[in-house]
Amino acid sequence: MNNIDTKRSPCPNHRDEVTKSRSPAPLPSSTVLSPLPSVSQSPSPATTTPPITYTVFTSRQKRSLVLVLGLTMLASPLTATIYLPLLPLLAQHFEVSNQAINLTITLYIVFQALSPAIFATLSDTLGRRPIYLTTYTLYTVASLSLALNRSSYAALLVLRALQSLGASAVLAVAYGVVADVCVPAERGKMLGPLMGAANLAVCIGPVIGGWVALGSGSYEWVFWSLVIFGGINLLAIGWTFPETARNVVGNGSIIPGVWGQTWSSALGLWLVGRKRREMGLEDGIDMEATSETRKESTAQRKARFKDVNPLVCLRIIFWRDTALVLWMAASPYAVYYCVQTSIPSIYKDIYQYNEFEIGLSYLTGGAGVVLGGIANGRLMDYNYKVTAKRIGHTVDKVSGDDMNHFPIERARARGSWVLLGVYICALAGYGWAVQTRAHQSIPLILQFVLGALCTCFQQTFNALLVDIFPGSPSTAAASGNITRCTLSAVAVAIMQPLVDVMGRGWFFTLLTLVSGVGGLATVWAIQTRGMKWRGQRISKAGEDGGKGNPGAEEVAQGQEPTKQDAG
Repeated sequence: MNNIDTKRSPCPNHRDEVTKSRSPAPLPSSTVLSPLPSVSQSPSPATTTPPITYTVFTSRQKRSLVLVLGLTMLASPLTATIYLPLLPLLAQHFEVSNQAINLTITLYIVFQALSPAIFATLSDTLGRRPIYLTTYTLYTVASLSLALNRSSYAALLVLRALQSLGASAVLAVAYGVVADVCVPAERGKMLGPLMGAANLAVCIGPVIGGWVALGSGSYEWVFWSLVIFGGINLLAIGWTFPETARNVVGNGSIIPGVWGQTWSSALGLWLVGRKRREMGLEDGIDMEATSETRKESTAQRKARFKDVNPLVCLRIIFWRDTALVLWMAASPYAVYYCVQTSIPSIYKDIYQYNEFEIGLSYLTGGAGVVLGGIANGRLMDYNYKVTAKRIGHTVDKVSGDDMNHFPIERARARGSWVLLGVYICALAGYGWAVQTRAHQSIPLILQFVLGALCTCFQQTFNALLVDIFPGSPSTAAASGNITRCTLSAVAVAIMQPLVDVMGRGWFFTLLTLVSGVGGLATVWAIQTRGMKWRGQRISKAGEDGGKGNPGAEEVAQGQEPTKQDAG
C-alpha cells in the first residue's frame, strides 16, 4: 500500500466524478449522517470507464487487519470482566462498602458510552490510526496508574473511568474499519472472527480475575497484566496497522500523512532514503507529488476537524428506522449483562461456588459468545446473498452495492424470528431454573445459548446500523454503544431491587417480555417499514435525498427498484 504511485491515486472527489460519467443523476458528497456516494449499478452501454474498486486492500492485508483488530478488541470486555471477581478484595483493601465498589462498575459503564461518542466520531473525520494510538496510550497509562495505586479509593474511581475511556471506543472504530475495507455483502465474514476474538475476553477475563483473587489474595497483578496487554497492543498498532478511513485514504489508494503511516513503513522509507543518499543518488521519490498529496491531506483534515461534533451520534438515536435497529442491538446486550452480573450471587448463594469456581462458571456463556459470533458472521453473508437472489439483484463485490437500491433491513433481519423464539425460551428458562434451584448444569447450558444468541443480535444489527450510515460508520456504531451501555446501566441498577421484590424467576420473565416479545414487534417493523423510514430520514435530512439521489424516491416510498422480494 505504501508503494502506490500517488499520481494514479484518485483524489477524494474522484469517485463522484466517475459516478457523474456513469450515471445521469449523480449522488452528492457524503456528510456525517448521510450514506456515501455509491457507484451506479447499471452503467450505460457506451461507457468504457472501468468500475471503481471499493478497496485496494488485498485479502492478505484484510487478514492482517483481522489479527490486529481482534487483539485490540479484547480491551474493553477483558478490562470489564477481569474486574468482577476482584470486587470483595477491592472492598476489603480500600475499606469501603460493596455498594461503593459497585459504583466503579457503574462509572465504567458510563464511560463505555461516552468514549465512542468522542473517539469514534473523530475517527470518521481524522482517521482510525491516530484514534487507536491515542486511546491505547490512555488505556495503558491508566492501567499502570491503577497497578501503582495502593490506598486511594477516589483514585480508583477516576482511573477506572480513564481506563474505560481508553478501551471502550475500540469496538465502534473497528466497525468503521470493516466498513472501510469490505463491501456490504462480505462484512459478515470479517466481523465474525473479530467478534469471536473480542468475546474471547468474556471467557478468560473472569477466570483470570478469579484465579488471582483465590491464589494471591491481591489485585495488583491483574492491573499489571493489563499494562502488559496495553503495551503490546500499542506496539502492534503503531508498527503494523495502516490508515483505512475512507475520508482520509479513499479506497486505500491515497497516501496518508505522517499520522497515517505505520512505523514499519516509515522506517523502511527512511532506510531506503538514507541508503540512496550514501550512494550519492537521489531519493527516487517524487517529493513534489508526495508533498502535494500530504498538503492536501492536511488541509482536508483541518477542514474536517472544524466540523467534528462528538454529540452527532445522539441524533442517530432519534430517527425511527435507527431507533428500531438500536433496540435490537442494545436490549439483548443489556439482558446478557444482567445474566453476567447475576452469576456471582447465584453460584455462591445457591450452588456454594468459591471465587475460582465462580470465574469458571462464566466459561459456558463465553463459549457461546465466541462461537455465536463466528457462526453469525457466515450467516449474515448467506442471508445477504439469499435476499439478493430473491429480488433478482446481482451482488457487486467490486464497487459495493448501492443501499438505496437494496433492502438491507430485510437481509440483515432474515431468520431473526427463529432466533428470537429460542431466545425467549432460554431467557425465561434461565430465570426459573435458578429460582427453583435446578441442577447447576441447566443454567450453565442456558448461559451458553443466551451468550450465542445475544451476540448474534448485537453483531447483526450493529452491522445493519453501519450499512445504513456508510458515510460515518464509526459514528453510527458509537450511537449503538451509547444505547446499549445506557440500557445496561439501567438494567443492572434496577436488577437487585426487582429481584428482592419479584424473585429471579419473575425478574427474568419481565426481561423476556421486554426484550424478547418486544424484539418480535421490532423485527416486524424493521422488515416491513425500515426501508421506507430510511428513505424518509435521508430526504428529511436534506443530505442525500430527493431527485439528486438515484433511488431515493423509491426508498422513501418503501419501494424496491428491483422485483419484489418473495420471502
